[in-house]
Amino acid sequence: MKKIVILHTDVPPDAGRDEYDTLQQADTIAHAITDLGHQPVLLPFTLDLNVLMETLRRLRPDVVFNLVETVAGRGSMLHFAPCLLDFLRIPYTGSRTEALFLTSDKPLAKRMLVAGGIATPPWLMLDGIETGEVYTGSYLMKPSWEDASVGLDDSAIWQSSCAETLSDALRRREQDLDRECFAELYIDGREFNIALLSTCRGLCVLPPAEILFQDYPPEKPKWLNYRSKWEEDSFEYQHTPRTFDIPRQDDRLIRQLVDIARNCWNLFALHGYARVDFRVDEQGNPFVLEINANPCLSPDAGFAAALEKAEIAYSEAIEEILQAAIRR
Repeated sequence: MKKIVILHTDVPPDAGRDEYDTLQQADTIAHAITDLGHQPVLLPFTLDLNVLMETLRRLRPDVVFNLVETVAGRGSMLHFAPCLLDFLRIPYTGSRTEALFLTSDKPLAKRMLVAGGIATPPWLMLDGIETGEVYTGSYLMKPSWEDASVGLDDSAIWQSSCAETLSDALRRREQDLDRECFAELYIDGREFNIALLSTCRGLCVLPPAEILFQDYPPEKPKWLNYRSKWEEDSFEYQHTPRTFDIPRQDDRLIRQLVDIARNCWNLFALHGYARVDFRVDEQGNPFVLEINANPCLSPDAGFAAALEKAEIAYSEAIEEILQAAIRR
């Protein structure tokens, strides 16, 4: 029997649905760990690092299951958790500090993708708008660090054809969210994601999923915002189902997406488990939207759905993730 500390986000009472989901993940994983014959111990990650370090030293876990997605409500500090565990020399699940930092800083990740020859939608930041190329079209004003579609609503979309208007819109967006943002060109088309899992036999690519945008009016952009992920009564949530039944004529595209996902795994030195999100334009060209080095493991999330499609038991996947941490 191993002692597994499940280190999770310290969720405040006024947190949003996305942060409370971390507690659901922790509870589900704790049950799986118990079923595997191990001892789970839940522990929130707080900014009182001295107390946290003392608690971890006292618990002496064999492995820490890292579920920290935000620190003090900010995704920009999620790498604090693996950094602390590196300092304490405690094995932990998922990717290392460097990979989590690189993939969480979305503009930095996009620069790495381009340098690695992997297409990603064109983007601009405030300090580069005047010298960058501004395309005529719709832009999504995205927080540079946040996951779970935080800060993404209808007001995040801006139509622009010149640097001045885009710069003004991005500056207002940063003020509204109190976060650094970037403007990403909206790619009209289809959306896919591919989940990846480390196993004792090597990297396992789980069945690709497509997100469908059903009954969307022509003028409504087809993208996954906060409502589509978390607000169950919303039009967006109810009209964006996930499917693994991808037509055979897309076989070549799927092979291409799988190759790109593998390349992303290697480029960012990912470990344990991850997910790569794609947009595919109307000409069939794929673009990487983002690399999620610590995707949601809730039972109703995409990773668990991909496991089910692959006929891999949830507890078996948790064991693989734990063993990958031990091997590392």
